[in-house]
Amino acid sequence: MRPTAAAAAAAVVSPAVAVRSGAAPLAARFPSRRRFAVRAVASPPASKPAAAATPSKTGKWQWTFEDKPINIYYEEHEHENSDNVKNILMIPTISDVSTVEEWRVVAKDIVARKRESGYRATIVDWPGLGYSDRPSLNYSADVMENFLVQLLTSPNSPVANTDGELVVVGGGHAATIAVRAAGKGLIRPSGIAAVAPTWAGPLPIVFGRGSDMETRYGLLRGTLRAPAIGWMMYNVLVSNEKSIQSQYKSHVYANPENVTPDIVESRYELTKRKGARYVPAAFLTGLLDPVQTREEFLQLFAKLDGDVPVLVVSTVNAPKRSKAEMEALRGAKGVTKFVEVPGALLPQEEYPSSVADELYSFLKDSFSSS
Repeated sequence: MRPTAAAAAAAVVSPAVAVRSGAAPLAARFPSRRRFAVRAVASPPASKPAAAATPSKTGKWQWTFEDKPINIYYEEHEHENSDNVKNILMIPTISDVSTVEEWRVVAKDIVARKRESGYRATIVDWPGLGYSDRPSLNYSADVMENFLVQLLTSPNSPVANTDGELVVVGGGHAATIAVRAAGKGLIRPSGIAAVAPTWAGPLPIVFGRGSDMETRYGLLRGTLRAPAIGWMMYNVLVSNEKSIQSQYKSHVYANPENVTPDIVESRYELTKRKGARYVPAAFLTGLLDPVQTREEFLQLFAKLDGDVPVLVVSTVNAPKRSKAEMEALRGAKGVTKFVEVPGALLPQEEYPSSVADELYSFLKDSFSSS
């Protein structure tokens, strides 16, 4: 959540407090359950803009929720000469400007690497975000989990027919929702890579979840979802280029010099799509939080111990509160491998090569052990 947006929202929930949020922006088995050494990578100088990664295929998949058909955007990245393809599902970090674009360069990097078998990376936009439909649903962590489960289990989905070999890669809340679904036995991935994982929305991570605060969150959420006034408030909190630039430079990216006008313009355009305010209203006020405490967060990962390999990718410059939650996973039960890369809350876009290197190593271990 950008500082200006969070400050404006804070005026509704707690007028006396100024905010700098640390929340995310608005089965193969190893032969032994050994722990891997932690490896930290120093933050490199400002990165150069990467060339656009053109997907091999784009399409829409129809997700049905409460008897409503909802078009979900996805794209596939695959080397044209790949044989014996292994499948990767990449899901964007949940935020007010979430998009498949954040994973494109990483996907292109991984599928281009030479090995005996190739990789197919499928990137999927969440319902209500990116280029997917944005209906006025009562979005919650359970709704997003339902979507992910159907995506992985429906016979006509973009990741169907993977023969039980699929590694799920997600950022922020998306990663934690995937871990939660796997812990419940609702999905059976070959592995999960959690990149800069988070679990608390921008306001709850600052103000907590007392009954008085939940009442204020509900008021703010209802206002954002309302006709007319909802769009007016959304334009103040989210949909303006100066706020998006401020957010990215303050805590989404580690290096402000990496925030280009093209990135800001791309994210701004997403905020103008029909129905764009509904998911941010839920995310900002904590309805998309998969758990409510650090103890519950750690328990999600512990449930996968000895069952699903889990890579946690922390970042050097994550905001203080988010960094503390990532650090809590260092050496935690259920975390097979913990690494640290340059970046803050969106390392897969800011430092794609570093993230791709860690994912590639994890993918080789996961699929070679299947």
